[in-house]
Amino acid sequence: MEFTGCIQVYTGNGKGKTTAALGLALRAAGRGMKTYMAQFMKKGEYGELLAVARHLAGLVTIEQFGLPEFHHRDRGVSPAEVQAAEAGLAAAAAAIACGDYQIVVLDEINTLLHFQIVPVEPVLRLMDDRPAGVELVLTGRYAPQAVLDRADLVTEMREVRHYYQKGLQARTGIEK
Repeated sequence: MEFTGCIQVYTGNGKGKTTAALGLALRAAGRGMKTYMAQFMKKGEYGELLAVARHLAGLVTIEQFGLPEFHHRDRGVSPAEVQAAEAGLAAAAAAIACGDYQIVVLDEINTLLHFQIVPVEPVLRLMDDRPAGVELVLTGRYAPQAVLDRADLVTEMREVRHYYQKGLQARTGIEK
């Protein structure tokens, strides 16, 4: 039976959107399926990068297309942020089209769209033009309605309580 891909969106203010996408990649790797993840708005040494390099090389590929600092709406979008985002979209489009990956994750793409670092149209084209054998996952807060409308599955992570509110910062191995 041939694999039929769907479009999944993980959004909302709660923790766990990227973690859910990585869980999907792990499950797929266990079945010999390949995943490509483009991480937008992220740059740095996260635990998932180390795990993939050590244990899942060849099955999971993660590339980062962010700058060392996050975008802040009050300072405007820099040309470097736009360039990094466009490079990520091009890499994701190539991963979708090449036929090597059964899953393609656009990590933090919804947040990127919210901050208007790139327009929504190229992302909608990726969704519409995706081959039937590719599962496409879009993560990040603030998913635009046009993205939600095209998705086969939408999960909203809702924050009920978070230890950041008590001053506990990101912990190695848990958030990073």
